[in-house]
Amino acid sequence: MRLETLLPLGKVDPGLRAPETGLDLGAVAADARLLEEIGYDGVAVEETKQDPYIVMALAAAATTRLRVSTAIAMAFPRSPTITAMSAWTLQKLAKGRFALGLGPQVRAHIERRYGMSWSAPGPWMREYVAAVRAVWRCWQDNQPLDVKGPHYSLNLMPPLFNPGPIEHPEIPIHLAAVNVGMCQVAGEVGDGVRPHPICSAQYIADVMIPAVRKGAERAGRSLADFKICHKPLIATAPTQDQLTRRVRDVRARLAFYISTPSYRPAVEHHGLGELARKLSLFARAQEWEKMPDCVPDEVLHAFAVVGTHAEIADKLIERFGDVVTHCEFSIAVGDARDRQELAKIAAVLQAAPDRGVRGRLMHPGQPGHPG
Repeated sequence: MRLETLLPLGKVDPGLRAPETGLDLGAVAADARLLEEIGYDGVAVEETKQDPYIVMALAAAATTRLRVSTAIAMAFPRSPTITAMSAWTLQKLAKGRFALGLGPQVRAHIERRYGMSWSAPGPWMREYVAAVRAVWRCWQDNQPLDVKGPHYSLNLMPPLFNPGPIEHPEIPIHLAAVNVGMCQVAGEVGDGVRPHPICSAQYIADVMIPAVRKGAERAGRSLADFKICHKPLIATAPTQDQLTRRVRDVRARLAFYISTPSYRPAVEHHGLGELARKLSLFARAQEWEKMPDCVPDEVLHAFAVVGTHAEIADKLIERFGDVVTHCEFSIAVGDARDRQELAKIAAVLQAAPDRGVRGRLMHPGQPGHPG
């Protein structure tokens, strides 16, 4: 299992409340160097409050080995040509260490936050990825740009706007997914999938991986190098007493996710449709503080991994060891003791082999029982 983290280190987004610590852009370079020294495989950033391409440029410039990823950047509000340029520039800066994570966003945000017309996300994403790669081929191999589809018609690339070839033109594209349709698109055209935190290990194994395989089979593609990069819901702290507060935050975040209609398939997979509908009513009425108390412990533990720092590595491996290739995790580092603790946890996680998940991707019916 390879390890990556969002920034800031130890980030816990409570979902229904403002986070305690925001991202300090001035600390990105130092945090990235720390992760590289500890032995992390990668660092990632999501597009919520900062431009992910700028943040990852800061991390790439400060490191030489650490993989940098958008996890994820919004696809549809940007032209494929704009996304292609941002990724091309970052890949050149990172000398081949960049992975482009893209996500579709839900209908309300497409229409009301970005001011765009809605369209079915699966076909749209398939066309989007193809368009981005067509732009890259134009720049790298001097192929004529000729994209024709329902959403995009691209056929102009004057020399003034062509950055030309780069040393590492193969940029992996990972797609955010929850539903079967987007998982199939990821298997068909992507190099990896990024399950939403609402996706349990059981849901990834039973629903997402088979859908990825179906998409890959449809396209005649191998999944030998395919990545499953997950950001699980995690509550961890040095002691049991401190863990109580982290559990509270994760419970609130989970309540918010369960209430979101777009994530319903991952929730209903566990027979929790009625709870989802109840929480949706609270969310619609903006009665946010009532929502966490509706999530019982058995539901919390079905979706979240809970444990002290001494326990969390083994618990993550037990839960996700045979369903993901990459896991997002870190703790806040305030002093040398914290750094030593994180290094110890990271070493355990990254020593876990990925044979189980590789078997699931390549061989249907691979045994394994994620908790």
